[in-house]
Amino acid sequence: MSQKKNRVAIIGAGPAGMSCASALANHPDRFDVTLFDIASYTGGQATSISLNESRYGADWLNDGVQGGSPIFRHTFNFFRRYGYEPRPVKLQVAFGKGVDNFFTNVFPSPLVDQLSSEIKKLGRVLRWIKRLFPILGVMPIKVIMKLFRFSEDFANKMVFPVLALFLGTGNQTPNVSAALLDRLFNDPNMRLWEYDPDTLLPNQPTMYTFPNLGDFYRDWAADLASKGVHICLNTAVEILQRDNQGITLRPRPTDSDSPTAQAVLDDFCEMYDELVLSLPADEAKALLGKHATWRERYVLGGVAFYNDITITHSDSAYFNSIFETRYKPDLCAKGASATRTDQIAFAKQQPPICTSDGWEGFAPMYFTHSYAHVPRCIEMGFDCSNYQHQFRDRVGEGNPPLEPERHVYQTIYLDDRQKHLWTWESVDPDKIIAKKWWRQFGHRWQHYLRVVPGMMFINGRNRTTFAGAWTMVNMHEIACISGLAAAYRLGAAYEPFDDFAEDLFAKYLLVSHGVRYRRKQ
Repeated sequence: MSQKKNRVAIIGAGPAGMSCASALANHPDRFDVTLFDIASYTGGQATSISLNESRYGADWLNDGVQGGSPIFRHTFNFFRRYGYEPRPVKLQVAFGKGVDNFFTNVFPSPLVDQLSSEIKKLGRVLRWIKRLFPILGVMPIKVIMKLFRFSEDFANKMVFPVLALFLGTGNQTPNVSAALLDRLFNDPNMRLWEYDPDTLLPNQPTMYTFPNLGDFYRDWAADLASKGVHICLNTAVEILQRDNQGITLRPRPTDSDSPTAQAVLDDFCEMYDELVLSLPADEAKALLGKHATWRERYVLGGVAFYNDITITHSDSAYFNSIFETRYKPDLCAKGASATRTDQIAFAKQQPPICTSDGWEGFAPMYFTHSYAHVPRCIEMGFDCSNYQHQFRDRVGEGNPPLEPERHVYQTIYLDDRQKHLWTWESVDPDKIIAKKWWRQFGHRWQHYLRVVPGMMFINGRNRTTFAGAWTMVNMHEIACISGLAAAYRLGAAYEPFDDFAEDLFAKYLLVSHGVRYRRKQ
């Protein structure tokens, strides 16, 4: 007698939903999986756009998610499964504009010397955050800055920009939990830099740029479909019933506008045994509606989202006006040590020379810019031509970069409630390649007091499991792990492939689901 398959509905085809479907699809005898998304494509925010190759040196750009750190083991494993390879790059960052505001991880600056005592003090404070983690770790970083009497300059010009760039939190950065500052420097699973008492950011860490995400997610979806996963794009979903008997959904194709078709759809519904919501928390809460329990409303309601817009453009004059994009002698401090002297010699190589993993010379990739009259509010930018590997491949090793006006830039304007501050009107409209609105969640201190510890009390209950980067930290890797964890809770096997990845999965499963991972012998 054949075993009855569990019918599973996954709503949301971003990395979390795709990862969950992938794990469940490995058990075709046990699960019948349907994956819904209102968009016409899979991948969520991990998207690509087309470019004019003759002008920009590449015919595609990853415009939502660009890359990750070496800890992105599950992400890279999925890439390689379909013949895609992440590419290493030595990360260069540039914070602030002008001598009084600028610092970088490439060479020492006057600002670093000016705030040297506070940089050293931060090292001591990081140790206190680690020791008193349950108390100090939950506090917002703005409170930590005041509690330990850091100056406004140090908080606004160094600490907030570093966190904003790392987490993409922009204008909400002062409200970020201090635990993430500790993680940025001390956690082997998350850190980009080891804290340096001299320059704060001591090196160019190895990051990885992603392959063409549009192509990758297309191939991933095709493979899932070949394994029996039903993929329903351009489809909205309504929950009609959720109880001990199961889940009743009414799918609605978003392109069905005729009254006749709508009448048929009104009577159409499908029954499922389990529901996986790989949606942003507020969308999951809205979808559950009256079916949500008080615990679900409380936990999901603790996630705050903000509307941001990314403008992809080639306006080098505008980009240079708000960011420091080139080496200038007045931006550089004195070489007071052998390390500093070597850093300065490296940065002086102008124009920069392309290498297999970045640039020889100052060629920053990530930028922040703070408003003079509201220094805690931040704009972020990327020189995608310096960062993403397809542009460097076109330049070729040993060659200088393309002319600045042929670069592809992104400027990110954060939190539309403060768009009166944005400088977006200064971008030349004729040089705009694309505009996209995103919804980013803020890593507020409340998130780590209410949402992260609360997930275990709603996951796996009421035939519903939640997945998405918002369950912990806004990273593509966390989204993938969350989807695999949701599948594991439903009975799918986790396939270990790397000790570090397996350990990270086990930690996530324990924190977000309250379940211990059973390792294979």
